[in-house]
This record gives sequence, C-alpha cells and structure tokens, in this order.
Amino acid sequence: VRIKHVRFLFLTLVIQSHFGGGGWAPERTDRLRWLQVDLRERVEVTAVATQGRFGSPDWVTSYMLLYSDTGRAWKQFRQEDNIGVTNIFFLLTRFLRFLPVDWSPGGWMGLRVEVYGCAYKSDVADFNGRSSLLYRFNQKSTSTVKDVISLRFKSQRGDGVLVHGEGQRGDYITLELHKGRLALHINLDDVKMHPSSGHVSVFLGSLLDDQHWHSVLIERFNKQINFTVDRLTKHVRTGGLDDSLEVDYELSFGGIPLPGKPGTFLRKNFHGCMENLYYNGVNIIDLAKRRKPQIYSGNVTFTCSEPQLVSATFLSSSSSFLSLPLDAATETLSVTFQFRTWNREGMLLSAWLRRESERLLLLLVHGQLRLTHHRSALQSSDIVIGQALSDGQWHTVSISVGGFQVSLSVDDEPPSTMQLKDIAQPERSVLIGGCPSVLTNQGCRNPTLAYQGCMRSVIINNQPINFNLVQQGLLGNYSKLQFDICGIRDRCLPNYCEHDGECSQSWNTLFCDCSGTGYTGATCHNSIFEPSCEAHRLTGSASGFFSIDPDGSGPLKSTVVYCNITDDKVWTVVNHNSTEMVRVQGSSLQKPHVMKFNYSTSLEQLRTLVGRSEQCQQEVVYLCRKSRLFNTWDGTPLSWWLDRAGERRTYWGGFLPGVQQCACSLDENCIDMNHFCNCDADHSSWENDTGVLSYKEHLPVTEILVGDTNRSGSEAIYRVGSLHCYGDRFLWNAASFYQESSYLHFPMLQAELSIDISLYFKTTAPSGVFLENLGAKDFIRVELSAPSVVTFTFDVGNGPVVLMVKSHVPLNDKQWHYVRAERNVKEASLQVDQLPLRFLEAPSEGHTHLQLNSQLFIGGTASRQRGFLGCIRSLSINGMTLDLEERAKMTPGVSSGCPGHCSSQNSLCHNRGKCIEKSSGYVCDCTHSAYGGPNCKKEVSMSFESGSSVTYTFQEPFSVMRNHSRQSSAIFAQSSNSRESIAFSFLTTQTPAMLLTVNTYHQQYMAIILAHNGSLQIWYRLNREKEPDIFTPTSLNLANGELHRVQIHREGRDMYIDKDTNLKYSLSTDKELITIRSLTLGKVTGRAGVDEEVLQAGSRGFIGCLSSVQFNHLAPLKAAILNRGSSLVSVLGNLVESNCGELADKSSSRSFRGKKLTNAAQSDSAVIGGLIAAVVLITLCAVAVMTRFLYRHRNERTQQMASVKEKDHQPRPELRYRAELDLHGAMRDSRKEYFI
Repeated sequence: VRIKHVRFLFLTLVIQSHFGGGGWAPERTDRLRWLQVDLRERVEVTAVATQGRFGSPDWVTSYMLLYSDTGRAWKQFRQEDNIGVTNIFFLLTRFLRFLPVDWSPGGWMGLRVEVYGCAYKSDVADFNGRSSLLYRFNQKSTSTVKDVISLRFKSQRGDGVLVHGEGQRGDYITLELHKGRLALHINLDDVKMHPSSGHVSVFLGSLLDDQHWHSVLIERFNKQINFTVDRLTKHVRTGGLDDSLEVDYELSFGGIPLPGKPGTFLRKNFHGCMENLYYNGVNIIDLAKRRKPQIYSGNVTFTCSEPQLVSATFLSSSSSFLSLPLDAATETLSVTFQFRTWNREGMLLSAWLRRESERLLLLLVHGQLRLTHHRSALQSSDIVIGQALSDGQWHTVSISVGGFQVSLSVDDEPPSTMQLKDIAQPERSVLIGGCPSVLTNQGCRNPTLAYQGCMRSVIINNQPINFNLVQQGLLGNYSKLQFDICGIRDRCLPNYCEHDGECSQSWNTLFCDCSGTGYTGATCHNSIFEPSCEAHRLTGSASGFFSIDPDGSGPLKSTVVYCNITDDKVWTVVNHNSTEMVRVQGSSLQKPHVMKFNYSTSLEQLRTLVGRSEQCQQEVVYLCRKSRLFNTWDGTPLSWWLDRAGERRTYWGGFLPGVQQCACSLDENCIDMNHFCNCDADHSSWENDTGVLSYKEHLPVTEILVGDTNRSGSEAIYRVGSLHCYGDRFLWNAASFYQESSYLHFPMLQAELSIDISLYFKTTAPSGVFLENLGAKDFIRVELSAPSVVTFTFDVGNGPVVLMVKSHVPLNDKQWHYVRAERNVKEASLQVDQLPLRFLEAPSEGHTHLQLNSQLFIGGTASRQRGFLGCIRSLSINGMTLDLEERAKMTPGVSSGCPGHCSSQNSLCHNRGKCIEKSSGYVCDCTHSAYGGPNCKKEVSMSFESGSSVTYTFQEPFSVMRNHSRQSSAIFAQSSNSRESIAFSFLTTQTPAMLLTVNTYHQQYMAIILAHNGSLQIWYRLNREKEPDIFTPTSLNLANGELHRVQIHREGRDMYIDKDTNLKYSLSTDKELITIRSLTLGKVTGRAGVDEEVLQAGSRGFIGCLSSVQFNHLAPLKAAILNRGSSLVSVLGNLVESNCGELADKSSSRSFRGKKLTNAAQSDSAVIGGLIAAVVLITLCAVAVMTRFLYRHRNERTQQMASVKEKDHQPRPELRYRAELDLHGAMRDSRKEYFI
C-alpha cells in the first residue's frame, strides 16, 4: 500500500496485487467486499476520485461511501451528484470505506482511489452527563442585541442541554437535544410584565443521537433569529416588545448546573462531545483548556471518549434475519436489545419452546409490541405493550422466560407478564428480525414482515452478542444485515410534502397526507381547484361562488371568489370589508378620513389574479358638496387612494396614471370647464365624480383618504366597489411554430424537487419536441415521439426515465390535445387527454434533485433538431403560465396565437361542448354536455311518470400502471380530492320526490330530494359511522308546477348551492364519494344504509320534468336517450323525451307557468278563442314568408346539396356518443378513470 500526503491536499492509494494490475480488487470468494482507508487523523475531505485497476478490465461503476471517526460506527455519505471521476463535498472524518455496488460487466471489481482534503484542528470537550462548562461574565449581568453561538456536537443520547442562560427578569436562551432533535428556546421579555409574549421555540434536525458530528449555528439580531443545523436553516422572529437578551452571571454549556432556578424547565444534561464552541467570538473550550478564570470546568475532559456500542441494520423487509445459538443446557431465556425503525410492522424475535412444539413470537404491530405464545395452531395468548414505537427513536426491549412465566417490558414501562401451563424450555436458537427461507418448511414463517431497522446492545442470557464475530461467520448466521452502521434516515427532513402537507414515513419511503390542504398528489403538489373563473366556465359551471387557485401548484393558497358567468364574458368578483356608502365630515389634510380595504383574499393572490386577467376594473362612487379633490390654486391633491403596492394615486375613474383628472374631464362634461373634476367646482349642491378605475397594474384599491370636509356645509360620500376582472389571458396564450429549427427560449426551470408541466397542442407533424431543458448530466424533455405517442423523459442521476402514453387514434389530427407531465421525489406521471395515466415510482435510494444549467427550450431543442411544427397553448410550469405570445413576437419562425376557429377565446360551443376544427369551419362535440344542438345550447329534457327512473351504472374504477405499493400508502395518506358538480332543472307538483341520488360501493350516498313540504333537501352520508349531513337551502314549496334550476358544487368540506341565490354550507368531512356504483333519477328501490326519509322519497320516485341534468362530466338524461340498449343505462317505466325545459325558459327565466303537468281544464273560453285567432294569424304570416324564402333560394339549395350530403356523411358528435361512451366517461373532477 502506498499512501502519499502532499501538504494535506490529497492522498493517493494504490495497491499492488498478484493479479498484475495496480489497484484494489477483492477475492471473488470474499463475503465482505470493501476498501477501507485510514487517514491517520481527522481531516477535512473535500473530494474523492476513483479509477479502475491499471491495465485491467476491472472497475467499479457505482459505490457506497461510508465514513467514521473510529472505524466502528459508520455512516453513509449522501449527495446529489453521482460519485464518479471527481466529486466535491465537505466531510470531516478519519476513516473512509468504499463499498462497490456495480462494477464492470466484463470483469470484476477494481479501484484506485485519490482523496483530496486539508488538515483539521479543533478544541474538543467531553461531557459525561454530570459535567458542564460555565462562562462567567465580568459584570453581574449582560445585555446583548446581537448573539452568535456556534458549535459541533455528537452524542448517543437523545436528550440533553447544550447551552443555557437566563436572567432575573425572565429572559432565557436554551439549546437542548430532545428526542434526537434540537430545540432552541428564547424569551426576550419581562415575564412579569409580558408573560409568554416574547417566547419562541424552534425545532430543527432529526436523528442527531447517531454518534456522528453535527454543526449548529445560532445568529440573533434583535428579534430576528437564524437557526442552522447541518445546513438546514429556519428563520424566525421573537414576539414581545424587547430586543435585548439579558443573562445574569453566567452562560452554561453541557447542562444546567443549578436545577430549580427560575426558568429551568429542562431535565437532562448533555452526554457526548462538543468541539469548536464559540460564544460571540469567544472560544469557550480553549479558555477552559487554558484554565482561564472566567471559565469554570466541572468534570469536563478534553478528549472525546468513544462508546463501544455497535449497531446492525436489517436491510430487507422480506429476507433479513439474525440467528443466534443458545446454550444446550439452558432452562431459561432472557433477551434484551435496543431497536429503532420507522416501520409499523415487523417480526422482532422468534424462539421455540419445548422441543419445537410451542413458539414465542415478538412482533411490532401498528407501532406496538405484541408477544404471542403459540401453544398450537389454534391456541395462543398475547401481551401487548407500548405506543408509537415506530417513531425512529431507540427503544429498549426485555423478554424473560422462566418456569411458568413470560414477562415483557419496553423502555421504562413496568413489565407485563403471561402465565404458562407448562415449564418453558427454550430450544436450540433464537431468531431475530425474520425467518430464514430454509426453515419455512419447519413452521418458521414471517407472520407479517421481517424487521427492517437498526438494532444494538443485544444480550442473550446475560451474554452480550459480539457483532464482529457474527460478521466474521464465527457466531450464528445472518442474511441481509449491515454491521457497524445504523442506516436509518429521516425522509421527512426536509419535508418534501408541499403546501403544508403532513409527512410520515416507513423505512423505504415517505407519505404525504394532503387532507385539508386544497392540494393532492404524492407530495401535495397539485391544486384541486381551477385556476380561474374562465376555466370554471369551460367545465360547464354557471355563476356562483368558487374556489380558484390562480398560481396552480405555486406557493399561494386557493381563494373563494364569485364567478359571474355570462354569454360574452366571465367576471371574477372579489369583495372587501366596506362596500357600503360612507359619509365623511370634518376631515382635513391634518386629520384626514382614512379607510383601509381588506379583501377576501391576500394581496399576493390578488396580484396573481389581476395579472392573469385580461382586464380589471373597480368602480369608485364619489359624491361631494363643498368638498374638493384637488386644491384650486396649485393642484395639490386633497384626497387620494392607495394602490395594491401602497403607492399614492391621485387620478380618478377613467384616466391613466399620473393625470390628476376625473371621468367628467375625459367625457368633456364637467359642470365647470375650468376644472377637471366636478367636485373642484366647490358648489354647495351635491355633485358627482363617480368613475371606473381600469388600470389593472394599480388595482385593487387598498386605502382611500378624504381630506376636505372640514368647512361649513362640506361633506363627501363615497363607495369603493368590489374588484371585477374578466378573461384569462393565459388560457388561450398560444404560439405557432412553422419552422422545424425555430424555438422559444425561457430562463432555466426551477424544478429541483418537483415539477408539473401542462400544455395543449395541435399539429399535423408526426413528431416534435414540446419542451426541453438540459443540465451537465440531468435533463427533462416532453415530446410527440410518434403520431400517436407522447413521451416524457428525464434523468436526475439515476439513469434516464421514460414514460410513454400511446393513443388509439393519431394525435397529429389538427385537434387540441392535452398533456400533463409531473415529476417529484415520489413518482413521475404522464397524462394525455383522458387516456389512462402512466405512472412510475421513484427509487427509494436514488438521487432526488434535478440539476439543470441551461435555458428552457419550447418547441425545439438546443441542437435545432426534432423541432415542433404546430401550435402550443396554455403552457404552465409549476403553476406559472409562460407568455408564449409575447416571446413569439421577437422570434423568427414563430408567430403569436394560433389560426383556426377553435383557437379563439370566444366560446363557440357552450355548456362543456368541445370545439372541433374542420377543413371549412367547426363542429361542437356535445359528448360531455347535458345539452344538445349545433352549439350545445339545446335543452335535453324528459317527462317522468309514476314509477319511472333512469339509472346510470359505473364500472368500478381502477388505475393503470400502478403497483401495490401505491395502494398500501393509503394507511399513511388520504386523498382530499372530493369534488362534485351537479346541475339540473326540474318541474313537479309531487311531494315527497326523489330528484337525484348517487351511491357507492362503500355504502356512501348523496341524494337531492323534495321533502313532504316541498322544500329542497341535499343529503350527504360520506361516513357510515356518522349521521348524514342534511342541508335545506330554501323552505319554500318548490313542488309548485314551475321550473326551478339547481346548481351544487362541492370542494372538500365546502358546498355551494345556487337555487335562485348563492348559499355556502360546510360538510362535517371532506371525504370523497369512493368508487361510485350508480346514479339514479326518479324512483329508487330500497337500499341498505339509506336513511328513512330518503327511502320514502325514493319509493315515491319523481313525476314531472327533469331537464339538462349534469353530474360532473356525465349527462345521464342524454345517455338514456342515446343509449337505450346499453347495459350501463337502465330505464324503467314510461319516459318521454320532452321540451318542457325549453318551453319553461321561454315563458319565464325562473319558472314555468305555461304548460303544467296536470290536466286541469281551462274554463276561460274567451282566452282560448283569442289564442286560437292569434295562432292562425301567425301561421298565415309564416307561410307567406316561407314561400317567398323558398322561391328565392331554390337554386342555391340545389347547388349546396352535394356539400350537404358530404357533410352529413360525417358522424355527428351526438351519434358518436355511443361509440365513445367508454372512452369519455372519465370523471375529471375525481381524477380517476371510470370506464363506462
């Protein structure tokens, strides 16, 4: 071995072996294959470089790097870059161990190693749990506004005080290790005057009791605190009034020397080592070593003692085990060990009793210990103790078997005992962790999972087990174990669950609980809400209150707005706290009237919403009497308002920024043309300067100030209206690529841990790249790789990952297609249109960070090859929509917008209808709409008679390309994607009545009924163990023969009901309707688990008219009409297709007063005669007009017959509903595939 040091900068290790080449290579028969390097002392390692053996086909392609100070307790080094030629990092250690993972396929393992680094010196102090260092101040107390404390520590104990100081008035600072985490407690206030107001506690780090060095840095300036542990930093701010920390007499390190002093609430002193301990630039340990008088050293030594505890890691949940022999002469059995794990299930120990006729089994079940004595296959008895033992902490377990008794204890709990019928006699061996496969025929089978975690301090019959002997094969037997290391890691630190999702974990993976966050997905990345009111319109929603999330998966939360959806525009309305008229008197510039406006959403959300809108406006009503807006002489503003950035604005309705004028000046109708505002005329009569503010970069108004109402008779009245915005400028933001070498470039993606990409495209080209971003090795790409295949490819350091979705029809058909690709630390997925989701889990031990270093290319690549030809629109990345149109204006080969009828923002197809381009026009596909007709605006109605019903049956949904591990995560995380959108019109005179009901395979249901008094009721039973949620939006009798429109929209717990008015209700749970079985309109036969009142309404059914029924993306009435023969649609009784909804709408916008369903005779013959005369007259006029029309267009109609026949030859979207029923039954709102 040749090891060379050069100025402590690097060392080179080369081993000459009998194989001929220079370098290290293990024997092929070696069970333990690693290369260990002793650097002789602790050094600062900054890089390593590896090569294969010289002149040999032996090399290593990947390896695991371990490090240790003692050569015993090892820890795995992790970093995001591949360990290859040269890797730069920072590591303080003495020993390095290289464990090959993959090597040359045509040779064997071979290594040459070079390690780069520098010398490292430190001052070390050892604390034994009863010792401390006291740093005494020169004066009685010290008061500081700035503190800096830095240190490094290591310990095997999970609790202990590292730093503590306190003052007489109640100030304190404490840094403690608590259950393997660091907690910083600071109080800056006088506890007598301001109890608890200035206290703050910060927790950081995890598993810090691993006997490895960890760095700590505390920086405080006034109330601002930066707390850093191992490069993870939290920024916090203390409360209270004071900025200074007052500490009396001394600051203690390693413990609290005088327990019982005020403010001392911590229990244990620190047990372990510290180094490089600095307080405000003072080296505390150096002063102690030199015995300076300001330092008191109590039982502290200055060399770090190394405990001899050795851990072993059980790597596999299916095949790890440790078999240890027992003395043949023993008649008792006692086993003690310590374990730590994240898994809630696992087998810890198994032992045979009485010549293998009985078995003792210790299991970890749901985080508890269960000791079972199996006397036979049918007879057993249990002991269950402990709680939450799968928390990653060390737990001590003791089992004692002797005579007629078995006892079990964990940690400090008292032991629990079990009585045996016969004397227990242990057999040959004890199994720890699992059962070997060779013993499965002898009855030893893992009842759950094998144990996966760490174990140490194993003592059997008072004899400590030497893991070194086990590792060398001199004691017992084992499989899938790693010695001298505890391989536990905290996958929830940092927390990869976004948007406040709650992280939990097992040994191999993490789980995110997104309940109540408004987000969904493996890491709570995806918003469950639409980004705008315009997007709600495209889903077929009518006006009402909706939750929108303008930045999608971005950091901002969702907000509730009112969406006013009209035929020509969609308005988003945001209210504030003061929309009433405000009267102002007695104000001046010295004492002005000030009103602040607090909106129903945050300013950040408003900024995003306004920026996404095409145009915004806000009306300001301003009435005045002897109250001016501007000074008559010099134009100084006497009143103004503040924009969203807090800037003063002096222009009023209609004018551009910077112009101190009002709307009357723009319209040239001010009452005095010498002034630019009516109020500046200073008349004693009431004048009006009402206007509309429409410069959206300044909206909304956040504050208004009125300053000229202090004169006699002076008065002003104002009202600032709600913020109104319309349009979504990103929804149709598009670019056309007409040269294969052209592309748009944007700044590099910021997507290290998670990214979602969504876009629409249409093309006639067979292939092309939508998006690409490259790094040194990593990359990400989304492309049309074939006419019917979309591919999502990326590499984060684990090798390329390819996800492909293949369509059954070509995608280059000049129609819009939707693509969504997502990648996070848990999984990757690809969705194309409504095709099944393609999904792939990320490796549990792989790299997680996507490291890019170049520009983002849209529509092409850096190599200018495989460019995209066609249109891309609505390209959104992590909630931020790229402005393709603006970038296309300055890029050759690309133009803004996209040609075609369906590319415009104007809605050509209504009520969820889909616009489809044709060679000379467009058609509307009304597949997902409850309406029909050319533009999906024609009502689809049915008349129900007694006993009639329509039932739509769903096939049970399933996810494609998902494995069982995905489903098993349900015990850790629960989906919050619970949404229903229901709309229909009805007309009836019957009560009670069943309008609509939905039931699931899990005995859940929701029902909409008319009660005995005719009131509308909505029933939700989402939890079988709880009472249903019942809502009555109106107590009026709706069974009055008039047409009523009902709209219901639920998102989680929130439900919005629009029945002539908008109402919001809250459910008791945000559960979803899991696995929907069927939807029924009309009569329902008895069902188990349905409440009595709903059963009564179901048995009566419905008599009357139902029109335009929509449930999410399903139109059951239309399905009943078009699919009478389908096995999924069941029609009972006499149903007649009707136009009752259309007739009712013609007679009244809200009610049907024309054609009633009853057969009451009309007795007023005069009215009848008048109606007949009117009908005859109208008919004669119509015949005359039609005759003239047919005569004039006879020739034109003849010429058009050929084209009409050709057009009619194409299948209409209404008729395609049958063929595409199973493909388009996907319910987008629940994000599951329903194949119907």
